[in-house]
Amino acid sequence: MAIGLFSDILRLGLSFFRSFNAIRTENLVLRRQLAKYLERGVKPRRVDALTRISLALLTRLFVWRDAVVLVRPATIIRWHRLGWRLFWRGKCRAGRPPIPAELRALIRGMAQENPLWGEERIANELLVKLNIRVSPRTVRKYMPEVPPRQPRGDQRWSTFLKNHAKVILACDFFIAVTATFRMLYVFVVIEHGSSRLKHVAVTAHPSADWTLQQLREVVGEDSSHQYLLHDRDSIFAEHLDESIKALGLIILKSPPRSPKVNSICERVIGTIPRECLD
Repeated sequence: MAIGLFSDILRLGLSFFRSFNAIRTENLVLRRQLAKYLERGVKPRRVDALTRISLALLTRLFVWRDAVVLVRPATIIRWHRLGWRLFWRGKCRAGRPPIPAELRALIRGMAQENPLWGEERIANELLVKLNIRVSPRTVRKYMPEVPPRQPRGDQRWSTFLKNHAKVILACDFFIAVTATFRMLYVFVVIEHGSSRLKHVAVTAHPSADWTLQQLREVVGEDSSHQYLLHDRDSIFAEHLDESIKALGLIILKSPPRSPKVNSICERVIGTIPRECLD
């Protein structure tokens, strides 16, 4: 294909060294032969890719509408438009140009030396200290990829709960308001394995000593439990945890603002007000 196109260009270049009369005579002879070809009504073959390129290029040099008979004029115009479209597509690139290689290396170095910095912090550091304005999205594009997390050596919390569900007790408080607008505190103890309520108590003045007595009643009845799960409320004082540990239970404290850690007990203290006290 490239050889044929080069051959057409070479012939066009050689025609400039010929006399004008010779070219006009040759053109007249070729037109006479073309007229005889059209009189016979022979259907031309399908135009190949090389012929399309040659016709698209050569027809830019003269008035071609009366000379081209293999294809319709609309087809030639479509080829011209396609050529310009390909030309400008290669000349114009969409999107922002890439930042310099030195700046990319600087971003990667800052991210590696400061693992806790995000794209916002790195972009602000570049702007304040080096007066280089870079979008945080651009910084994130060139930051090194975080390696996949390796499996942990210890158990995850969900795995621990599944493995020890039968020996875990969970407790928590919720508030109930009476018809006379008196506020009561309800203490609930539940088994994780069976989701069965082990103990329910109500008081208007909760304290650590009162809570400890309720837990003693639960633990003293059955010694098959090994863990007690509660939140970090101040009512679960240190001496309460020490007394529970003396009874043979291990204290599990949920992290702050993490109700999903004690999800079964949280679900119960949400269900009781909705279904029983509404």
